Amino acid sequence: MESSTLLQQIQNRLIEADDPLLEQIHAIQRGGERLLHRLNQQLLSPMEFRETLGELIGQPVDESVVVLPPFYTDFGRHISLGKDIFINRGVMLTDLGSIQIDDHVLIGPFAKLLTVNHPVSPSKRRGLSVKPIHLKRNAWVGAGATILPGVTIGENAIVAADATVTKDVPDLAIVAGTPARIIRYIDESED
Repeated sequence: MESSTLLQQIQNRLIEADDPLLEQIHAIQRGGERLLHRLNQQLLSPMEFRETLGELIGQPVDESVVVLPPFYTDFGRHISLGKDIFINRGVMLTDLGSIQIDDHVLIGPFAKLLTVNHPVSPSKRRGLSVKPIHLKRNAWVGAGATILPGVTIGENAIVAADATVTKDVPDLAIVAGTPARIIRYIDESED
């Protein structure tokens, strides 16, 4: 992640509405708009798409990664992608707080990964707090699911369609509902 210095400055604290770091964040957002527009408005070959996505997130994207447009992010520089990942259409990555997606992860259409939150206090509501999201190896996030700030989805875990995940999901667990709850564990020998 290119802007790791910025990430270190914003984690574990409230970013107030008048914090000078917000201008730096907004400048990075503006810099990515052209690339996001290219990803979602032009007919790109898979190689061109990966190259443009790599430029947006500030790191090369492995040729085994497939991301279908439209692809949405409100920042872009705090996304880390492993290998053999599939991200379906309409996925939103709100990544200011950092999103790490490990190898072999599947993300269904219109899923949302949100690392940013706002304070409850009305007088501080324009501020931001961020926490990272980590999708571990071979996790599967179903269509329309929402993953909230600070959540880790365990290795080989499944998040059911339309679930809202507010807490960490253990390895091999299947979670569903809002808020998501464990409905069972996967037997690794099952089909």
